[in-house]
Amino acid sequence: MDPEGYHGLFDLSGRTAIVTGGTRGIGRAIAEGFACAGARMVVASRSAESCAAAGMRLTEAGFEALAVPTHMGDLEAVEALVAATVDRFGGVDVVVNNAANALAQPIGAQTSLAWQKSFEVNLRGPALLTQACLPHLEASPHASVINVISVGAFMFSRGFSIYGAMKAALLSYTRAAAGELAPRGIRVNALAPGPVDTDMVRNQGPGAAESMGAATLLGRVAHPDEMVGPALLLAGDAGRFITGQVIVADGGLHPH
Repeated sequence: MDPEGYHGLFDLSGRTAIVTGGTRGIGRAIAEGFACAGARMVVASRSAESCAAAGMRLTEAGFEALAVPTHMGDLEAVEALVAATVDRFGGVDVVVNNAANALAQPIGAQTSLAWQKSFEVNLRGPALLTQACLPHLEASPHASVINVISVGAFMFSRGFSIYGAMKAALLSYTRAAAGELAPRGIRVNALAPGPVDTDMVRNQGPGAAESMGAATLLGRVAHPDEMVGPALLLAGDAGRFITGQVIVADGGLHPH
């Protein structure tokens, strides 16, 4: 290892990265972290207003950025996201499938609509965004797909069986895609956060974040910025021999 190689381990200069759900929480932190690492950032989320604000924030900070309002349950919107990215930056090197909904319904009161919405956003959307990016990822010498799942894919969580099931399925897809796409030079991995101080966690009710954090070995929830390091490892050259894996960043909540 020489200084040039060392400094390039987490350098994303010249690469284009798409982050879905990139306007708040973990997605926003990863988008800003990747921009700091030199990536040309494409931020997508369902809210056009949030997208515009995120794009402006990155641009005003001096980064190359594009914001594309995208509902991950809308297949045409997913394809339009890829088209807009390629039109602006000429390709795609990194895809971070972070957008998700955390529908909470207890068994016995679950609706077919809830299952459908969860499937479309949490599983089908990431799979089909990855598929839409394939020609561009295949052309990249640094292709990486990161599927943000959840430690909930491995754990009991009352009321969240739909969400947990979809995240477990996304992990299964991650491993299958890693096997299929390795011959094309595309790495596919998963990042499984534990409790992170985000709107999604705070929306679970008063004290929910604190209670989740207390269950970890570190005794706290994570700041969204603490997910940037693991994501950079999977996206950059530091992780170029890692594929088909899941990095669990949960503060010791669930032993593996």
